[in-house]
Amino acid sequence: MNIIEVNHLTKYYGKARGIVDVSFSEEEGEIFGFIGPNGAGKSTTIRLLLSLIHPTSGDARVFGKDVRKHGPEIRQSIGYLPSEVYYYEGMKVIDLLKYSASFYEGDFKDRMKRLSDIMELDLNRRISDLSYGNKKKVGIVQGLLHRPELLLLDEPTSGLDPLMQRKFFDLIREENANGVTVFFSSHILSEVQRLCNRVAIIKEGQIVEVSNIRTLQQNNYKKISMTGENLTPGLFDLPGITNLQRENGSLNFFYNGDINLILHKLNQVPLMDINIEEPTLEEIFMHYYE
Repeated sequence: MNIIEVNHLTKYYGKARGIVDVSFSEEEGEIFGFIGPNGAGKSTTIRLLLSLIHPTSGDARVFGKDVRKHGPEIRQSIGYLPSEVYYYEGMKVIDLLKYSASFYEGDFKDRMKRLSDIMELDLNRRISDLSYGNKKKVGIVQGLLHRPELLLLDEPTSGLDPLMQRKFFDLIREENANGVTVFFSSHILSEVQRLCNRVAIIKEGQIVEVSNIRTLQQNNYKKISMTGENLTPGLFDLPGITNLQRENGSLNFFYNGDINLILHKLNQVPLMDINIEEPTLEEIFMHYYE
């Protein structure tokens, strides 16, 4: 079952581009990565899913329901962490979280305490006294407080120190293991690589790839580095080779093609050492942007 379905979604702000013809889906129980640099259209997509803004064209469904027709109902089962968090500065953290909890049916007192302990959040401090990182912790607790079925996370780790980031990732994995579907938007590729099952790459408002992370790494291209005598770029004038560089006696390039063809070529070259590995998600990402 698809929790999120996006079909040809387009949003323009006047003449300014938001997103253009975006389509993808996320299955129930997935942790789905949505990656791209700032301004690529990640936040616009999330706000459209929440029906906080309306599309120029196209449509989106969450839990099988049209987000424009059933926005308030859908939002009852969504936890949302925006990239920037803003609160009533004069309130104490505990009062703000109680206020947030009042919008949902149920008693969340114990869950509030547990989540705050995990995130090392002082419930008795005023919002105005909190650092940016601690305000982000408030947002994390607030987004998870009502036991949502779907989590929409927009650059969730900005402001968190490395130790707190690890706790946050552990918490998200725990929630996912308990059945929560997670939509994880970020420009920090190592996070996506560590956490997500599948990933969509968005570039200038358009989706350029949707793939399983392992498939994206394995089937996309290989990263090859070698050393040897008289190695010149001209030896590897083959289709599928990109980013060919000679550096400190070594030859480095990416290869996308028949692996047997490149192995046959390598067998003809006198080598001292060779390394063939999968590229990182970051290198794959840059490949799409270059």
